[in-house]
Amino acid sequence: MSKRDYYEILGVSKTASDAELKSAFRKLAMQCHPDRHPGDTAAEAKFKELNEAYQVLSDGQKRGAYDRYGHQAFENGGGGGGNPDFSDFMSDIFDSFFGDARRGGPRSANGRERGADLRYNLEIGLEDAFAGKNASIRVPTSIACEVCSGTGAKPGSKSRQCPTCGGHGKVRANQGFFSVERTCPTCAGRGEIIDDPCKNCQGAGRVTRDRTLSVNIPAGVEDGTRIRLAGEGEAGLRGGPAGDLYIFLSIQPHAIFQRDGADLFCRVPIGLVQAALGGEIEVPTLTGEQARVKIPEGTQTGKQFRLKGKGMSVLRSREIGDLYIQVVVETPQKLTARQRELLQEFERESSGATHPEAAGFFGRVKDFLGGIGGTA
Repeated sequence: MSKRDYYEILGVSKTASDAELKSAFRKLAMQCHPDRHPGDTAAEAKFKELNEAYQVLSDGQKRGAYDRYGHQAFENGGGGGGNPDFSDFMSDIFDSFFGDARRGGPRSANGRERGADLRYNLEIGLEDAFAGKNASIRVPTSIACEVCSGTGAKPGSKSRQCPTCGGHGKVRANQGFFSVERTCPTCAGRGEIIDDPCKNCQGAGRVTRDRTLSVNIPAGVEDGTRIRLAGEGEAGLRGGPAGDLYIFLSIQPHAIFQRDGADLFCRVPIGLVQAALGGEIEVPTLTGEQARVKIPEGTQTGKQFRLKGKGMSVLRSREIGDLYIQVVVETPQKLTARQRELLQEFERESSGATHPEAAGFFGRVKDFLGGIGGTA
């Protein structure tokens, strides 16, 4: 059976431009695409016919041969249109968009791959978070090879331009009305080939080493703060730019203070007598100094006292938070006979005015129970 004329299949004239060819193919292909006509063998055959016609006419050299010799130009292995497998076609498209990312990250125009970013977890004390510090850290990472200076080629030798892609790192192929650009399979996107690789780095252009870095931790940092050191990450392949190093800070729990943003909280135990009679106590601050707090008569457990400007530093600011002292009245233990006797005497002479909260509470309990009894 003789083949139909390719121009007739696409419904265009022999003088049709590339844009007219593409428009005609797209319109007809949408009408008879197999996905829109599942199980329709006629639609599938028409789609293959359209694809074959466009494969030839969209290629300048093939179109010229077809205009001169017709279908005979592609007989006997001449490389006519054909119908590539659709899954391979979509795979090629996906690879053209995401191929570099799947191979380890972005590449520059000359194919040199950027190094990976690194993460380093650093734990500091609350005092360091308050005042800031310069910390020294040791990081295992990849650096540019000292022998080949990061080129990947043996000293005295050079890389050469990839013959497949001409140094571009990518090759282009036509798939239907798509023009698909893919990473060059010969040079893996580098645009060059190393015939004599460096023995120290096996052609990678980088080696693994431990590096000591200084990190400036500003005052006021909080748990989870991230510090970026640009260009201190993994070295790029074959002279590519280095990645970044990210320092993630965590703050150790403190034995005395609890932090809430810029404020600090401290629980301080006081004696029963001191809480009843009042007085003064000395409390620590994060700077190591002592601060005095006046305790009024009759202070109860949970009472808070605010010391303004004795809390945490605020990041990128001169402000200082506050320190809150929460007192806990401690009940005496292991009493002597005399102490017990004095407390018993105090209890006999005490009244509701001595323990107002207890008197008020038990009064409300009495009213509550009386109300229940009255409704029973």
